[in-house]
Amino acid sequence: MTCYDRRDLGLLLLRLGTGGVLAAHGAQKLFGWFGGHGLEGTGQFMESVGYAPGKASATAAGLAEAGGGTLLALGLATPAAGAAAAGAMAGAAAVHKPNGFFAQEGGYEYAATLGLAAAGLAITGPGRLSLDHASGHVFDRGWMVPVALGVTAAATAVVVGARNRRVRAKVEGEQEVLFED
Repeated sequence: MTCYDRRDLGLLLLRLGTGGVLAAHGAQKLFGWFGGHGLEGTGQFMESVGYAPGKASATAAGLAEAGGGTLLALGLATPAAGAAAAGAMAGAAAVHKPNGFFAQEGGYEYAATLGLAAAGLAITGPGRLSLDHASGHVFDRGWMVPVALGVTAAATAVVVGARNRRVRAKVEGEQEVLFED
């Protein structure tokens, strides 16, 4: 019988907590569970904060959160799961950034914490109490970490950059209307 050390137990707790929260947030977006608004309502919100098309953005965010969170909790495909969740949280942090850091002011603290935890798990690995370990790390190879994080970082930069340009153009258009009077 194998004796698990405190690192394995700590990683299990971190995976279950972070993954569970992410999966629940994704289920809100995708299915309207836990008081969420489902794809339709989340899509309208995404459109209102500059992510277009809204429904596709809601689907992508929901899948990254629900799928990434579930896989993190299970400790399966940990590099890809952590990277996907971190990318989704970077997109959420971009929305909250104008409100500062702290969550009580609507800031990005919560999204940043979940994203950093997910990225940390992608880098550290899931520990021995995981499906990755049980499967011989078939979906958790060393080379997968930089690939998953690199691809996600590039895709997130493109998506958030396009969103930021839309928001900037909208603000500039509103300012032009104000000054025309």
